[in-house]
Amino acid sequence: MEEQVRPMTSSGIDPLELFASWYSEASMHPEIADASAVNLATATRAGWPSSRMVLLKGYDAQGFAIYTNLGSRKAKDLTGNPRAALCFYWQPLGKQVRVEGLAEPVGDEEADAYFSSRPVTSRIGAWASKQSARLESRAKLLARVTRYTASFAVGEVNRPPFWSGFRIVPDRMEFWTNAEHRLHDRIVFEKADSGDWRRYLLYP
Repeated sequence: MEEQVRPMTSSGIDPLELFASWYSEASMHPEIADASAVNLATATRAGWPSSRMVLLKGYDAQGFAIYTNLGSRKAKDLTGNPRAALCFYWQPLGKQVRVEGLAEPVGDEEADAYFSSRPVTSRIGAWASKQSARLESRAKLLARVTRYTASFAVGEVNRPPFWSGFRIVPDRMEFWTNAEHRLHDRIVFEKADSGDWRRYLLYP
């Protein structure tokens, strides 16, 4: 997704603009292998939580996009209970960003565009994997990869109907900066009913 930002808040800083600045800094840091690595926390409809590391695949003024098999545990969680949270932690920079909001499905056109940008082997892997389902053996998975590789030997590897993405639409973002004596800086942006962002500080 194209990296866009909202108009600035009355405080003079927009959280998406601030995130873009921090993300760019992390992406260029030689000690950070992948700035897009982020912890995604979800919960079932009954409230049972789970979290896992995923890769951010795009962000813009509408939110933060991730992709998955729609049969996966995270997809089922996000469908049944759309409240979700993301946490980026870039230790060499001493910076952390927390994002909370509602998850919504990305559009088919957007999902198709991202899927077509993946390496062919990754696209075949998406067809072969029954993500989060029980696997009898590694050999079973590799056999499925071989079968789908053969079936797509000629022709385009299109997006499976069971694979798509979600966008976390933020209504709260927190920017944390490490400081001496654990007196860390914490800046919170919360979205008001008007749609404007309100900014305040938290004690460390």
